[in-house]
Amino acid sequence: MSTVRRVGVLTGGGDAPGLNAVIRAVVRACKVAYGVTVVGISEGFTGLVEMRARELDLDDISGLLVRGGTILGTTNRGNPFRYAYRRPDGVEELVDASGTAKKNVEKLGLDCLIVIGGDGSLSIGERFWRELGIPVVGVPKTIDNDLSATDYTFGFATAVQSATWALDCLHTTAESHHRVMLLEVMGRDAGWIALHAGLAGGGDVVLIPEIPFRFEPLIAKFQARERRGRPFSLVVVAEGAAPAGGSQVFAGQDAITGWKRLGGISASIAQEIEARGGYEVRATVLGHIQRGGTPVPNDRILASRFGIEAARLAVEGSFGSMVALRGDEIVAVPLADAIGRLKKVDPQCQLMKAARAIGIVFGDENPEDASDSEG
Repeated sequence: MSTVRRVGVLTGGGDAPGLNAVIRAVVRACKVAYGVTVVGISEGFTGLVEMRARELDLDDISGLLVRGGTILGTTNRGNPFRYAYRRPDGVEELVDASGTAKKNVEKLGLDCLIVIGGDGSLSIGERFWRELGIPVVGVPKTIDNDLSATDYTFGFATAVQSATWALDCLHTTAESHHRVMLLEVMGRDAGWIALHAGLAGGGDVVLIPEIPFRFEPLIAKFQARERRGRPFSLVVVAEGAAPAGGSQVFAGQDAITGWKRLGGISASIAQEIEARGGYEVRATVLGHIQRGGTPVPNDRILASRFGIEAARLAVEGSFGSMVALRGDEIVAVPLADAIGRLKKVDPQCQLMKAARAIGIVFGDENPEDASDSEG
């Protein structure tokens, strides 16, 4: 018989559609299948340091399946090992508050902590298990789909849906005004959202972090479309993309943690395209629209399956592990295998070859090849 009677759950890192569905599945599985109490931790790991927690019952999770966001709250800050502590004089400094977090886990009587997050949050969870001895089970979450230990993460499908919808909107106005339209999407150092949205939304050019791009193939593509009587083009730009010999563009940096926020590459690309080709260009940054809204059915189902399996692993004492999608099955993988190595787009993968076969340009082609590739 399991000795696990109280399970904590928290959501950390960036928001993603499906977080509430995971929370719902964890609570329902723990309560209905195992008779285990669930404690919700507010604002990610900050809630463990500052003791913000409450028990969750079935009424608390009613209606969560279709709701975006997370009822527990989340944050990109709050790493207990590098905690931003505000001194009485108002100055913030980084301190190690992991000991406080461990004491609060003990005060809450938690037998396991389910951490729902991306690489950053899961790395903290792995240190909790390895260094502090806190039982942890991980659930992979990121719209970027860049965790190497799982085929897909929940939130990704909804982000692609939002990006594709935006491309559909931009397509009609690009055609009306004979413009080059740029759509900047999220993904940090991985181009999965850009690649999938470009394929689904009819993008003519897709620029991703994995492939440094040159402007000559882009201009050649636009010119080829003009010759075919298509004097407009759609360009999907991943926020982490960069020109050959250039660098990524950052919109800001956290003064305390040093974390850099990507953003703004589409504006610089638009200026360069106008200068080189004389085109009328408009850039749209999709931003946090990709993180919000109602999760699509695929994300609801995947998030629910993850939550149910995470509850089972917690109750059975399979700590130091993370749930993952492999093929059609949900499996457990070591947390240590799930962190530290991002899953990036392989330029030679079948999806990339399919995109090139239908004429999508990635900026690494010879201009002659790009002009002959009609999307």
